[in-house]
Amino acid sequence: MMHNCTRVLFALLAAAPFALPQRGTPIEQQLTFAPYHASGFYDVGETVGWTVTLGPTTPKYSHKWTIRRNNATVLKEGKLDLSSGSDTIEISGDQPEMIYVAVEPYAKLATDAAASARPADTTAAARVTGGGAESPYIGGNTGRNNGLYAVGAAVAPQKLGLSTPHPADFDAFWDGKLAAQSKVPINAELTPVETDVPGVELNMFVVDALGSKAHGYLAKPAGEGKFPALIQLQYAGVYALNSRAAAQRAAEGWLFLNVDSHDKLPSDPSGNIPRGYQAVGNTDREKSYFLNMYLRDVRVLDYLLTRPDWDGNTIVLTGGSMGGQQSLVLAGLRPEKLTAVLVCVPAGADANGDLHGRKAGYPNWPSDNPDVMSTSLYFDTVNFASRIKAPVMAGMGFIDTISPPAGVWTALNQITSPKEPLPMIESEHDNLTPQKGRACPARTRELLDVLVKGGEFHPTGIRP
Repeated sequence: MMHNCTRVLFALLAAAPFALPQRGTPIEQQLTFAPYHASGFYDVGETVGWTVTLGPTTPKYSHKWTIRRNNATVLKEGKLDLSSGSDTIEISGDQPEMIYVAVEPYAKLATDAAASARPADTTAAARVTGGGAESPYIGGNTGRNNGLYAVGAAVAPQKLGLSTPHPADFDAFWDGKLAAQSKVPINAELTPVETDVPGVELNMFVVDALGSKAHGYLAKPAGEGKFPALIQLQYAGVYALNSRAAAQRAAEGWLFLNVDSHDKLPSDPSGNIPRGYQAVGNTDREKSYFLNMYLRDVRVLDYLLTRPDWDGNTIVLTGGSMGGQQSLVLAGLRPEKLTAVLVCVPAGADANGDLHGRKAGYPNWPSDNPDVMSTSLYFDTVNFASRIKAPVMAGMGFIDTISPPAGVWTALNQITSPKEPLPMIESEHDNLTPQKGRACPARTRELLDVLVKGGEFHPTGIRP
């Protein structure tokens, strides 16, 4: 992904929709941060800040801090002085922005001779730094166990606008692709799959799309009937999907389609898909890997609409990370008939951000290549967002470096339908700090429990 640490972490992700790797040994916390505003939100002109105190573990290192606007532009730097037991980090929020503060160890304290000792958890995923080298430090709140702490805040984020103009021919390009795909017969094929989940019918499906085939699992309650539909889009990586999790969704009452992100069988863990697929064709919108991925998602929705066991009323899209990215794109490409879009830490937003003072995240297209930056605009969620008509719930981590919150807010701000931002102010990407990101899957579950029974999703605005 964006660096070696992220590659390793995504390789560790389980195949269930919201499954996350679990760490055997807790990462020690040498510092504690109390935000001036518990909500993490500030108005322009207010002082954004944190009181830093000693954590439950005795500090082993001296720390420096760097405040960055949208994790890109350095605004202020300093060193922590905890000799009195506490210190502060603060700055005036002078414009709509996401504030990211990196607090990094830079030297071992002379009072702790054991500071360089390895912890029990020394996995590569936990210990690598942003540059891919192993860190000599331990601890931290970013899930890496490399000594790094981070805190984040939002300054009038509802006013964050596009960093790069919408391509003039964006709609024409995608409308043309959808028109071309509409001429391709769906040719759905189902292959029964055994499951130990009672009262459920489970199949693998394959349907034809423009230039490729869409695959996944289709699960439904056994017998005759019409059911609300749930489409699950998948996070980044190449892996086999979890067939039992699909069957369990059907047991809840859903007509459930779990969509593989790639042109491969959902039971196949590799399918000869290149591990660096996100870079394939990234200089040409006609060759981008995401072109066929997005069109496959549309084709799955096309197929769903033909099924007589769909209730004709409810269609929900959901996904996390790249699955959230695909959900927002699909909601923009096919806004009709959708009931709700429920996404956690959606990736793929603000791909040109590095050129405009905002740190971009996954797919991490190189900002020094003008052809890549131009192409990326046709696959950036912020440019699909204005087409969305369904209500949207979106969770974002304030210290997320894979799906940076400035991009998520920018996408949400283009959506004119009702929306519910769900801020998780202490969360990095959900696979890095799963315990800090539980609010989003919990809210998703709450809403799905309502929607499967024929209820409605009425966004509540910002949920603290």
